[in-house]
Amino acid sequence: MSDRDPFAFIPLPADREQVKPRQSGMTMMIDDGMPLAKTADVVELAGQYIDLAKIKTGTARLYPRALLQKKLGLYKAAQIRPFIGGQFHEYVFAMMGEAGLPPFYEEALALGFEAIEISDNTVPLTDQQRRSQIRTAVAAGLTVFGEVGSKESLSNPSLLVSQAGLCLEAGASLVLVEAAELVEQGRLRQDVIDLLVRSLDMAQVMIELPGPWIDGVHLCDIEQMKRQLFAAIGPSLNLANVAPDTLIDTEATRLDLGTAGPRKSKPGA
Repeated sequence: MSDRDPFAFIPLPADREQVKPRQSGMTMMIDDGMPLAKTADVVELAGQYIDLAKIKTGTARLYPRALLQKKLGLYKAAQIRPFIGGQFHEYVFAMMGEAGLPPFYEEALALGFEAIEISDNTVPLTDQQRRSQIRTAVAAGLTVFGEVGSKESLSNPSLLVSQAGLCLEAGASLVLVEAAELVEQGRLRQDVIDLLVRSLDMAQVMIELPGPWIDGVHLCDIEQMKRQLFAAIGPSLNLANVAPDTLIDTEATRLDLGTAGPRKSKPGA
């Protein structure tokens, strides 16, 4: 039996990085508590298309320790970087204050995490707090992904850019932009996308997809936003919050093999 890719004679977009670790075109999968067997199956089938895996919100607190570490090992063996979702960091800060953060960072490293997200979805941060928390986590030995934007209201686009710049200046290696900031009445805010592309290095920016945890968001909305984002930015888009069951379909959309069809409508066009 041949081990070559199926339909290998059909070309894929040349501007898609195929080899990990990728510098652009990264996909972040959201893990909301997948069983280990499913995790292993997902990694086996679609691991080549996953760059990051977010252990969602505070779910890491609820795993048996050995099984959480086993899951992290499955990801790392496939060159997938697991990290802790930002709302767990928010919870620790809200309940324990700044004093709770160094033990949180220490435990994350002890478990095998190398990266965390720092956000303010439910616990607002001042610029100084955001800057200080990122720097402290980086100094503890963690890679930090900073998140900007609101799930509930549309921010001034220039505020997103300034907050992203603050995160990067403080030492974050990647900035995640809240999906809700990029859509208004079902339409992509093209002016916001254009501003992000003009103002930031998009290799350091990852756009989050909305999910059913946001009121009024349906599967069709998520699929529509994927198509709009790939049409606007192309295969090099860094995309976050992809559901495990849609990884290959999302990669198909990235490569023009999905429902949106090819960017070139006919041979030689």
